[in-house]
Amino acid sequence: MPSTILIADSDNVQCCLLEAMLRRFGYRSEAVDTGAAALARLSAVGEEPVSLLIFDVVLPDMDGMSLLGRMREAGVRTPTIIQMQPQSVSLVTTAMRAGAGDFVVKPVGGERLQVSIKNVLRFGALQDEARRATRPESGAIGFRHIFTRSEDMTRAIRLGERAARAHLPVLIEGESGVGKHLFARAIQGASDRRGKAFFSINCAALPEGEADALLFGLDGGGKFVEAHGGTLFLDEVGRLPLDLQARLLRVIQDGEIESAPGRRPQKVDVRLISATSQNLIEQVKAGLFREDLYYRLNVFPVTIPPLRARPSDIGELAQRFAQRFAAEEGKAVRGISAEALRLLDTYDWPGNVRQLENTIFRAIVLSEAEELGVAEFPQIAARVSGYDVRVPPVPAMAPPLRVPFSEARLDVRDPHSLRLLDDAGHARRLDEMEAEMIRFALNHYRGQMSEMARRLGIGRSTLYRKLKDLGLHEGEDVAETGTEVAA
Repeated sequence: MPSTILIADSDNVQCCLLEAMLRRFGYRSEAVDTGAAALARLSAVGEEPVSLLIFDVVLPDMDGMSLLGRMREAGVRTPTIIQMQPQSVSLVTTAMRAGAGDFVVKPVGGERLQVSIKNVLRFGALQDEARRATRPESGAIGFRHIFTRSEDMTRAIRLGERAARAHLPVLIEGESGVGKHLFARAIQGASDRRGKAFFSINCAALPEGEADALLFGLDGGGKFVEAHGGTLFLDEVGRLPLDLQARLLRVIQDGEIESAPGRRPQKVDVRLISATSQNLIEQVKAGLFREDLYYRLNVFPVTIPPLRARPSDIGELAQRFAQRFAAEEGKAVRGISAEALRLLDTYDWPGNVRQLENTIFRAIVLSEAEELGVAEFPQIAARVSGYDVRVPPVPAMAPPLRVPFSEARLDVRDPHSLRLLDDAGHARRLDEMEAEMIRFALNHYRGQMSEMARRLGIGRSTLYRKLKDLGLHEGEDVAETGTEVAA
């Protein structure tokens, strides 16, 4: 069935002209004459979905910017093309920032309209795909969500697919940020345990004094029991204390948990996947990791290469992150410029895919352009020879001034800096600064509790308490999932 395009315009003559062109292009069309009617049709349940909205910048009951705002508030993500008179083209930038996919000037020619429709529908499809990929169903992440053109990464994926069928303990090795968590989810998603429980424990962030109870339970609880029938992922397993290493070894050997003295052992059926960014053999030699446990965990090793070893993936991953974050943040960013891609390809990415993902996210949030350029990546440009991006002083109360990259300047204050003085010039209260830091970490690590706790240097239970006090979060680690391309 052809796509349905909705026209919102109070000019009957213009509506008839557009409908005739749409029929000639092979689309179905419907027409309404107010913004409210357009919203009602876009939100209607049980009717043929609308693939695209073409609307006039001025409608009887609201202007085009108001309609875009109402769509955003209602969660309507239908792609849009806005029509305007020649004297209204000054509104183009405002409309695109508000979420319009494209604009046409009345009276629009058939060729221009057809090109605009195809481009907007194609971009909307990419946005939908990105949104679906970032919200997969529980256990539905698979190796199809991991993009690569690298031979080394392809080889790791093939090993992962074999590991998924083997029902053996898997040890994922790789530097921090390469995507070990997503890889573990993909192993589960490709196994017969897909859809079952998946628990992730960061052994480097286990709260002191609570680690034993969290893993093995005191009265029949613990993650091993909760993960019965599913998968338990132990990230940074090399950081597990020696006394817990001994308990973990017994669980692997016996397949049962002794939660408390005098209680009968409890059988557990758990697929164990471990990960490390350390050299465990060196840990064994240094007496920091049990040799017998190492050989129990290292039955099926898989090594994920660092991002610098797979340069052919950098540009495509960056573009995919940009599409996803633009969709999530409601930004009209269509991609990354060729010059910016060359910059990203030149950098060695010591923080791997996680650093690339965070870099693109920051650029999308700060950008006001339709395309990310070199000026959106000042921290990267400052570390690559041949690029000069400076932050000049900005006069007090002056609005940020965007200038062409040819001048190699940025006038944007870094939003990640922490303000030390209040408006009266006095030192800020510690609790205010702590709350601000926690809010930043929650956004920066995208709700991954274990990673937040480790980076903030506090126990996870302490973090949950602080989040609860701030009314920010009620999540559990089990809710942490990877993203489509963060491997």
